[in-house]
Amino acid sequence: MKFLVISDLHGNTDILDKLDKQFDQADGVLFAGDFAKFGEEATGLPALEALCKKTEDKDYFTFAVLGNCDKPEFIRELEKKDICVQKCLEHTKGLCFAGSGGGSKFTGTTPFEREDEDLVSDFDIIRNQGEDADWANLIAIMHNPPKDTKCDMIEGGIHVGSPALRTFIEKTKPLAVVTGHIHESAGIDKIGNTTVINPGPLLEGKYAWLQVEKEGDSWQVKNASLESL
Repeated sequence: MKFLVISDLHGNTDILDKLDKQFDQADGVLFAGDFAKFGEEATGLPALEALCKKTEDKDYFTFAVLGNCDKPEFIRELEKKDICVQKCLEHTKGLCFAGSGGGSKFTGTTPFEREDEDLVSDFDIIRNQGEDADWANLIAIMHNPPKDTKCDMIEGGIHVGSPALRTFIEKTKPLAVVTGHIHESAGIDKIGNTTVINPGPLLEGKYAWLQVEKEGDSWQVKNASLESL
């Protein structure tokens, strides 16, 4: 299965028209949050509707979470579109999908900034299954990246990701993690055997591919690549 990985649209609906070929090539779309422009929360709904229109006639699924620029209550709009995996768990085609929305507390100027434990609490449906549960077929979507990877660095090489989300990954060992939020830190990295992808902001024409295949009884990441329009 080949997933189109996108994040940080920030209200730029025009950029979606440049991805028609990619939408056609995908087997699914994974969106890691920030529908709205910075400081303009009302732009989130048109962005959501534009994204869903691109995929409405496709024979595949779109899964998404909120970003820090999206109001917390905007989750209801994702639920109406049946694309929300924030605070829940979806099973399809042999894979599991779950998500965490919002970003770490930082400037206080965006509507969905959260404490570290609040970010990881969105995965309680998984954490409550116990440490013996096998999540090797899980793809986790989290707007805020985990700490200490190529996907959470700001200027100066400072890592600003979430320690709690990293601990969750280390314990759960999902197949892959899709993240965003840190615009300058598009990258692909590993936490143990888990592939972590920050595609960079779609606002700037950046996206990624994630290809996974089942080999015998287990799922494997076959390819992950960063792309740009």
